[in-house]
Amino acid sequence: MADVLSKTNDINARIAARVRTLRAGAGLSLDALAARCDVSRSMLSLIERGESSPTAAVLDKVAVGLGVPLASLFEGGGAVSADPVSRRADRAPWRDPQSGYVRCNISPGGVPSPFQIVEVHLPAGARVAYETGSREVSMHQQIWVQEGRIEVTIGAAMHRLEEGDCLAMHLDAPTTFRNPARKAARYIVVVAAEPARRINR
Repeated sequence: MADVLSKTNDINARIAARVRTLRAGAGLSLDALAARCDVSRSMLSLIERGESSPTAAVLDKVAVGLGVPLASLFEGGGAVSADPVSRRADRAPWRDPQSGYVRCNISPGGVPSPFQIVEVHLPAGARVAYETGSREVSMHQQIWVQEGRIEVTIGAAMHRLEEGDCLAMHLDAPTTFRNPARKAARYIVVVAAEPARRINR
């Protein structure tokens, strides 16, 4: 239990530091970021202090406002890493307080790369909805189901994925992930983002 609590605290601190670093790098004030991502200034302040447990939907809005993939908020620090290897023991999973889904960055953090790999566990009956549509940065994503089955809805199109199926998608519309089964599903997400355009202050 102590180890789980330690990892939870670690990932919350990691998110807080990452949001602060990305916001500072973009030259955005809390008020400016709040306006860009439709998340209140007070919530952003709590996130940056590690005093909030934001949902996946809220963190996705923050990521969109910063012009980065959601996976980027879970990376450690902000410096470029010299180690190209990601060790299982060093990874810190994050649990969405609303749906209970668990995500964990697999790719080494801080290593320059055009894509990121994430592992997701979606509990039986769980649903995660990302409300953001168009983004300043064009992002592509592929979902590869390892266990169970899921339903992915992109805008008005719904895709049923069984074990072994892989879905290619462009993140340009609200997206929902749902596990309709009675057992948990596990899938791999590969995210690729085109180079970010400069944010106008």
